Amino acid sequence: MTVLNYSIAEDIFKRHPGYVRGVVTVCGVRNGPSPEPLQQLMREAEEALRGTVQPDAVAAHPRIAAWREAYRSFGANPGEFRSSVEAMARRVLRGQSLPAINTLVDIGNLVSLRHLLPAGSHAMDTLRGNIELRTASGREEFIPFGSDRMEHPLPGEIIFAEGDAVLVRRWTWRQANHTLTLQETMAVEFNVDGLPPASPADVDLACGEIAELVKRFCGGRIGRGLLSEAHPVMALPAEIFPPAL
Repeated sequence: MTVLNYSIAEDIFKRHPGYVRGVVTVCGVRNGPSPEPLQQLMREAEEALRGTVQPDAVAAHPRIAAWREAYRSFGANPGEFRSSVEAMARRVLRGQSLPAINTLVDIGNLVSLRHLLPAGSHAMDTLRGNIELRTASGREEFIPFGSDRMEHPLPGEIIFAEGDAVLVRRWTWRQANHTLTLQETMAVEFNVDGLPPASPADVDLACGEIAELVKRFCGGRIGRGLLSEAHPVMALPAEIFPPAL
């Protein structure tokens, strides 16, 4: 069986000191419609955010301001292209509730909202190549969620990619159709991103909550790792891939 790696390019850490990415892998997971207890946890997280962050202070929150500065560093206007966590926080602070999508997606959204850290899931059932967080050459291909139109990232933009197939543009901005987590997804990985002032311990805590929620609501065999400048590569569990590999 082929062993595939998950890595972060060295220059990401050089340009963004202290950055870490937590990874939670789940094999043999049972996904489906988000259950009522999970939706209630989402409502509680929304209310907690509304009680601690003012709508006009979102951009200044340290954990969101860090992402705005990171986006500026590779040429993305953070007012036009917002990190996933900022977009989510703004939606909640406008008085809107996050929609229930499916259990795995909602777990990622819940933990992201609780900790104000970008968090998201990727279906790994059909993965065929190594995956990497790196800067784009501009030749890569991206088909955004909800579209069939192909785009190319800008050279120097930070992307999450499988070869030349972009899974996420602008680091934590928008996901592709390629690895959407669907109700039929049986193997998945979650990413949790931390820029200072968020610490590795903060990211690890969020990953622990994801693991606990997945175990509670979806089952499966769960693994965890932390990608950092000291440990930029991890092997994905072989069982995450279909037998054809």
